[in-house]
Amino acid sequence: MPNIQIFGVRNSQETRAAERFFKERGVKFHFVDLKVRPMAPGEIHRFTEYFGLDSLLDKESAGYADAGLKYLKTNESELLARIERQPKLLKLPLIRSGNKLSIGRNEEAWKQMLED
Repeated sequence: MPNIQIFGVRNSQETRAAERFFKERGVKFHFVDLKVRPMAPGEIHRFTEYFGLDSLLDKESAGYADAGLKYLKTNESELLARIERQPKLLKLPLIRSGNKLSIGRNEEAWKQMLED
């Protein structure tokens, strides 16, 4: 059985969809509520290395606009610090199963995580 970690927030529709996906298949997972506990820098690094920081940001979200990021020029270290403080800047959920990663609502990637 794969070891699934879901990083998200409880009031995110996409995060709830991921939880439901794995529950319906009887897969146990570990949920990390980013409002309660921010992602460890190593976890953020793992996702940014795989997808790139730009791909992790939810540029269509209200949180992104509210933070002024549509207009501000920021460097990568500042963006990473903001992500730690404001998880709503991320495309959620972020899911990890071993070396397999996914961002956002991506049921095809989730299915592949279960195939091993």
